[in-house]
Amino acid sequence: MNEVQYIGERLWAGHLGNGFVVLSFVSALLACLAFYLSYKQPAYLKLARLAFSVHGLSVVGIAATLFLMLFNHYFEYQYVWQHSNTEMDMKYILSCFWEGQEGSFLLWTFWNVVLGMILKRQLKDGMWEVPVMTVFALVQVFLASMLLGIYIGDYKIGSNPFLLLREHPEYHDLPFVKMPNYLAKLNGRGLNPLLMNYWMTIHPPTLFLGF
Repeated sequence: MNEVQYIGERLWAGHLGNGFVVLSFVSALLACLAFYLSYKQPAYLKLARLAFSVHGLSVVGIAATLFLMLFNHYFEYQYVWQHSNTEMDMKYILSCFWEGQEGSFLLWTFWNVVLGMILKRQLKDGMWEVPVMTVFALVQVFLASMLLGIYIGDYKIGSNPFLLLREHPEYHDLPFVKMPNYLAKLNGRGLNPLLMNYWMTIHPPTLFLGF
């Protein structure tokens, strides 16, 4: 049986986003281990700082990729299709970023890494840098894992925002996603009407900053 050749899919965006997701998790884990080891072996401190900076850049990369997909209506991706459409105002497209579970975790991770970068700078070369940043990096490991969307045995770790609509377990059997040109007239489901107000634009970012 011949494999369907889908037309118009921007697969590079998913590959880029997934690359940032993996880099975010690996660099956070490396930063945590290196900060911990530097307590007795200061030589690891430079590696720890570098790894945490890479983690910060990768989180920004994840967010930028997801925003790019939302603003350009890449409906081949489940997160974009489920939370946005072409009729929505730009302010509501912005709200789509954090409407879903994956976007909420990403927003939480982003604010945490912003605060972590400030902490890293303020604590540099002080007595509290190693213990504080070890714990902070460990928190980032758990937050980063929430975006992996991988299975270990029967247990799923996280939920990936870069999953194609035709590969999502809930939607892969829909008739229209089996058509090669399904993107030609595809529009998204859009934001929940109850959430289409200005509070949705400002409330989640401030709430997660508080967390």
